[in-house]
Amino acid sequence: MLNIFLQDGLTDLEQKGLKRTLRLVEGAQEARITIDGQKVLNFCSNNYLGLANDPRLKQAAIECIQREGLSSGASRLVCGNMNAHKLLEEKIEHFKGTEACLVFSTGYMANVGIISSLFDRDDIIFADRLNHASIIDGILLSRAEFKRYPHKDMTALENMLKNFSGYKKRAIITDSVFSMDGDIAPLEKIVALAQKYDCWLMLDEAHAFGVLGKNGKGAAEHFGLEDKIDIQMGTLSKAAGSFGAYVCGSLELISFLINQARSFIYTTAMPPGIAAASYKAIEIIEKEPPLRQKLWNNTNYLLNELKKFGFDTMMTQTPIIPILMKESDLAVEFSKRLFKRGVFVSAIRPPTIPNNTARLRLTVMATHTSTDLDCALEQLKAVGKELCLI
Repeated sequence: MLNIFLQDGLTDLEQKGLKRTLRLVEGAQEARITIDGQKVLNFCSNNYLGLANDPRLKQAAIECIQREGLSSGASRLVCGNMNAHKLLEEKIEHFKGTEACLVFSTGYMANVGIISSLFDRDDIIFADRLNHASIIDGILLSRAEFKRYPHKDMTALENMLKNFSGYKKRAIITDSVFSMDGDIAPLEKIVALAQKYDCWLMLDEAHAFGVLGKNGKGAAEHFGLEDKIDIQMGTLSKAAGSFGAYVCGSLELISFLINQARSFIYTTAMPPGIAAASYKAIEIIEKEPPLRQKLWNNTNYLLNELKKFGFDTMMTQTPIIPILMKESDLAVEFSKRLFKRGVFVSAIRPPTIPNNTARLRLTVMATHTSTDLDCALEQLKAVGKELCLI
């Protein structure tokens, strides 16, 4: 019976063009990779600053492993709280300018743990409709009343805030950079509404950390609102080129989460070598702003050329550049043809995104050369013409 159910489900996904399979990357994450045995340009990775294979991060991890071993061996509250974790948290809280910081093993675990520990059935949460799945799952686990406002629609959000009162706690939760669209939340307006209607505000900086802001601190810095955000969460697996996640805020917030966040309490702590690599990545982000400038130069060039060709890049404002196809089959076919031409760009389909919004999702890295960008543009233009998209 189980296999029949599974096969029916897989067949349904295949017929809808939604079935996914794993693809094997051989070697390190770089601008050029070998995947499924073929050498291709990589325009899929969230490795925005190209740090995932940086020798300085690898050396930091190796040295830490030699000092502290490979595994932390236990949860942080048992005996897995190691020096590398302490140093990383101190580094992040200093970098972000907050009172305290707590590191989680993944971004998913951070969002689920933070939200489900802070809110319950007596509370209400307002969230952007395009927020990451981990935010949605955290809200569902909390059992709080859940209201999703249309993407970046501040009029709709304010109407909801006016109409839903009488709850013990109210909060607005939003991504700062939306991972599939590449646009940025209107943070100034969200902060104003949170203050006007007495709401807590939680910001997910996963795709903004290391990318936005004068110093790479994220959207909170970009908008000059660092002291207006109650809960700042972000990941270390994208621009930082490492792994894990953080939450920054008040001393009381961090102490509460240490005692209540189940995804922090009931899991083995992050390996110390990973924490050390993340520490080194933040040092590089702090000390090497030209790396971030190169990312933005690459982004602006690629985006402008794609627009000239006539591609619909939606409302992106960041190194995440979607090319709208609408139909899942078309997005998959475009991706396949690009791959044969030596350019790897994933097709993104429902349920990751809303129905009828299938797309290619290009991500730019600081380590892409001008030759890489021009080669990708040449192939994108060729396939776009083949499929009558431009």
